[in-house]
Amino acid sequence: MRRVALVSGGSRGIGASCVRVLAESGYSVVFLYHLSDSRAADLARDLTSSGLDVSARKCDVQDPSDVGRVLSELLDTYRHIDVLVNNAGIAWTGLLTDMSVAEWDAVMNTDLRSVFLLSKAVLPGMISRRSGCIINISSMWGQTGASCEVAYSAAKAGVIGFTKALAAEVGPSGIRVNCVAPGVIDTEMNSRLSAEDIRALEDETPLGRVGTPDEIAKTVLFLADPASSFITGQVIGVNGGFVL
Repeated sequence: MRRVALVSGGSRGIGASCVRVLAESGYSVVFLYHLSDSRAADLARDLTSSGLDVSARKCDVQDPSDVGRVLSELLDTYRHIDVLVNNAGIAWTGLLTDMSVAEWDAVMNTDLRSVFLLSKAVLPGMISRRSGCIINISSMWGQTGASCEVAYSAAKAGVIGFTKALAAEVGPSGIRVNCVAPGVIDTEMNSRLSAEDIRALEDETPLGRVGTPDEIAKTVLFLADPASSFITGQVIGVNGGFVL
């Protein structure tokens, strides 16, 4: 029986790479997206046309009722979820004094609340089977903090704390919970950075370059694999040495 993986924020960037890498490794992959209908449809079509088992579901991951609806549908179809990848996230750049409460809430709800809602939804099945793996995508800014990204840094730091606490809580049930903290990755989220900004970040990175979404996805694949069966509650930095 194929193992089933659920990836939030799977229509682009790191999420899309996670979908492809997991599917190519033999998983049945369901990915969630919110607004990118055409992009999600294109990704699912491209991967299924290659013989991979991939499907997309529209879901607002900050809405408990929408998460409940989608998870109920998935469990009716697949019966269980083996791997959850909490990847959905947005950023807001600017001075904290210029940030509205609504903008703060949008970052917190997408980047942190969704991790709670999706984890809560899959855990009963994982606990009953005494098997499962949750992988949360944080950021190196959740480890160190970034000027002009206070909300994003706070949310991603929350993801790290969530990972460690939940790993301790569900470890006795045979469930592993880990976290990947990417550095500067070549994604649409970072496309707002100028070429000069990118060069400066590359200069600060010991490996001298930005990372790729596939490098994050392959780390996720490792953490999902039985080869990492004694790893839980850990934060794996994939940042080229930017944070040591």
